[in-house]
Amino acid sequence: MNAAVKPESAEAVVFGKPDERELRDRMKKELPADTFKAQTWRVIWFLPLQAIIWAGLATILLAGLPWYANLGLGLLVGHTIGCQALLAHEVLHGALGMSRKWQNFFGWLGFGPYLVPPEFWRKWHNVVHHANTNSGDTDPDSFGTLRRYKTNPGQKKFTKLAPGSGTWYSYLFLTYSFTFHAQLVLWVQARRRKQFKGFNRKAAMAQVVVCLAAWVSLAVLSGPMAVFTVLVPFMMANVLGQAYILTNHFLRPQTPTNNPLDNSMSLRSNPILDRLHFRFSHHIEHHFFPKMGHNKAPRVRRWLEQNEPERYMAMPHGTALKMLYTTPRVYKSPTVLVDPNDESRVFDLMPLQTKYSAANR
Repeated sequence: MNAAVKPESAEAVVFGKPDERELRDRMKKELPADTFKAQTWRVIWFLPLQAIIWAGLATILLAGLPWYANLGLGLLVGHTIGCQALLAHEVLHGALGMSRKWQNFFGWLGFGPYLVPPEFWRKWHNVVHHANTNSGDTDPDSFGTLRRYKTNPGQKKFTKLAPGSGTWYSYLFLTYSFTFHAQLVLWVQARRRKQFKGFNRKAAMAQVVVCLAAWVSLAVLSGPMAVFTVLVPFMMANVLGQAYILTNHFLRPQTPTNNPLDNSMSLRSNPILDRLHFRFSHHIEHHFFPKMGHNKAPRVRRWLEQNEPERYMAMPHGTALKMLYTTPRVYKSPTVLVDPNDESRVFDLMPLQTKYSAANR
C-alpha cells in the first residue's frame, strides 16, 4: 500500500500510487509480444454460443418437456447469453481486432439481449467508466460518495435496492440490475453528464426500443412459455454479468489516479467456470490492457503476482459475492463505505488489501 498524498485526517486517507504507466510499460517489455496481439480467431466462439441459445429456445417451445426441464433450459440459455456478452465485451474493446462494423455486429449479439446498443456500450464503458474508474461521483458504475446523497437525499431510496442495504428485495438486484442500470445511464445520466457530450442518445434510445420489441415478440410467440424463454434467461443473463461487474470495483477504494491495482479487483474463480466465462475474472489485468484478449490475461496475472504481490488483489469469487451483500455501497471517504440510510454502518476497505493480496496466498 502506498499513500500518494499525506492524509489530513482519518477520513481523508488517499490511497493509491500513480505508477500505472510505468507498470504498463514494464509488462509490455517483459511479457511475450503475442500477449497484446488481437485474438481474432476467438470470434469462432460465437457459433456454439448462438447454437445453444437458439436450440434451447426451440426445444422449450416445441419439445413439450416438463416444467423443470424447461427451467433448466431457460437457465442454460440465460447463462449462454451472459457468456456471449463477456466475449462481446472483448470484441468492443478491440481485443479481437476486426473492423468497427464487424465489432458492432458481434456487439449486438452480445449486448442486444441486455437492451444495450454497441455504440452506447463503447461510450459508457470503454470511454467514461475506464477513464474514471472508481473516481468520486464521476464513474457511472459507482454508487458514489456520501456527498451526493446529502445534496440530493431522495437518492438514498435507490441504495436500498443494492446489495449490502439489508432489504429483502436487494437480493433480487443481480437479476435485473445490469439492464436497469444501463437504462439509467442512457436515459438520465447521459443527458446530464458532460462525459457523454457528442454521443447520439436519440439513436441509442431508438435502438433500445427495437431490442425491447424483440423480447416482447418472443414473449408473445411463447405465450405462457415466456416464463422459460424470456423471464428466466433475462434474469440469469443479468445475474452472470453482475456477479462479475459488481465485485470488480465495489470493494475497492476510490483513488485520485486511475491505477487498476488500486481501484479494481480480480477474482479467483472455479477453473472450469473461468474458461466458460472467458476469464472475465481477470479484471485488474483488463483495466491495464483493455485491448488485450482475456485468454492472455493469466500471463499478466502471474507477472503482477510476482512483481507486485502486496498490491495485487484477487478475492475468491464466492467470498466477494458474500462481502458484496454484507457491506454498504456508498463512499464516506475514499477508503470507507457507509450506508446513507444509516450512517452508523461503515466498513473500512483497507484490511481487505492485506488479507486478499497475492502476498498472503
